[in-house]
Amino acid sequence: MADMNRRDFLKIAAGAAAGTLATGEAEAQAGKTLDLKPEKGAKLRVLRWKRFVQGDEDMWMKNTAEFTKRTGIEVRVDHEGWEDVRPKAAVAANVGSGPDIILSTMDDADLYPEKLLDVTDLANYLGAKYGGWYPVCEQYLKQGNRWIALPLGCAGNCIVYRDSHVKAAGFSTVPRNTDGFLKLCQALKEKGTPAGFALGNATGDGNVWCHWLVWSFGGKLVDEKNNVVVNSPETVRALEYAKELYQTFVPGTLSWLDPNNNKAFLDGQISLTANGISIYYAAKNSNDPKLKEMASDIQHANMPVGPIGKPTELNLFFNQMIFKYTKYPQAAKEYLRFMMEKDEYEPWQQAAIGYITLPLRAYEADPIWTVDPKHTPYRDAMKIMNANGWPGKMGYASAGAMSDFIVVNMVAEAASGARSPKEAAERAQKRAERYYKV
Repeated sequence: MADMNRRDFLKIAAGAAAGTLATGEAEAQAGKTLDLKPEKGAKLRVLRWKRFVQGDEDMWMKNTAEFTKRTGIEVRVDHEGWEDVRPKAAVAANVGSGPDIILSTMDDADLYPEKLLDVTDLANYLGAKYGGWYPVCEQYLKQGNRWIALPLGCAGNCIVYRDSHVKAAGFSTVPRNTDGFLKLCQALKEKGTPAGFALGNATGDGNVWCHWLVWSFGGKLVDEKNNVVVNSPETVRALEYAKELYQTFVPGTLSWLDPNNNKAFLDGQISLTANGISIYYAAKNSNDPKLKEMASDIQHANMPVGPIGKPTELNLFFNQMIFKYTKYPQAAKEYLRFMMEKDEYEPWQQAAIGYITLPLRAYEADPIWTVDPKHTPYRDAMKIMNANGWPGKMGYASAGAMSDFIVVNMVAEAASGARSPKEAAERAQKRAERYYKV
């Protein structure tokens, strides 16, 4: 050091500074750091779907209030039904004004990616900190290296059933294959305790079980190259199965939207359906002694596996979109960062008893999934699910076909006898081809 002159020292110092800067830039690129600077005087407006579980909304609002307390950023949160959020988000994208942040469903973000703020830095930061995103998150919201929106989670979907009714029908539990599942539903119908699945244009329940059904027999709307292939022998077999299954349903399911099967189950009209954990939550937290008793009888099981031989589940995916027109992009990203951090996200999941299934692997360890064994079947919903455009590429076509309920309508037509399975598949093929133009 004694022989080091000033010029040598400056060279070393400059090199060290450059190395530090390069390390900082690399960490930022890898998502290990995130330096957001919310705009002065920022105010945010958030639109999200109405809760099906009261704890979800209560804790979301509590976390929002805490965010305002810490940052001084005022946040207004509006709640709409799932079916109402989608058109309002589309209007906001088209006119260039509206809520700064919209929490929506499935691949709505793929309808107008150019209208959404790039959140790559935020997604990389959260992914690096919390064990990485499940692959389905990237399928929905990552275009190339750019994240167009931030995953929130999904409403996990399972078979919800009355354990005593299943046993009375001669089954110890819900069969793990579609053949056994049909026999169970037939036995429940004979006992006067039928099943019921939504066949109306239900954003959540209708889409998730109808896609599961078609996929479980090897059918699919498109192939890997986005060619429409829904009119296939595999799809027809799935629709023939749907026709048999429909005969076991309680009357009225053709018009059911998302709330209907919850109500029918809690009213004692059905003993089995496909739903999130919201039915159990409502019964468990009710002041009605009959519903309290029902809660102890409710059980959950993952969807049966069809002839394809592996799980083929779709769940209601939730995204968080920040629109480019926002005046406060940094504040908007900071709000989403805050809501997704462990100190806020895990208490939110716990308040909703796991109604929202985690998109980040680290949250698998949340005690909510094991504190009650009835929660556990929902834990891996995002890990095992396909995106609704599977196995094709997500984009305008997949989002358009989804919003048009092509798969749900096809299953409803064939199940009810409005069209033969072959005719229903042919009609779905033509409808899908309008979106997936050759």
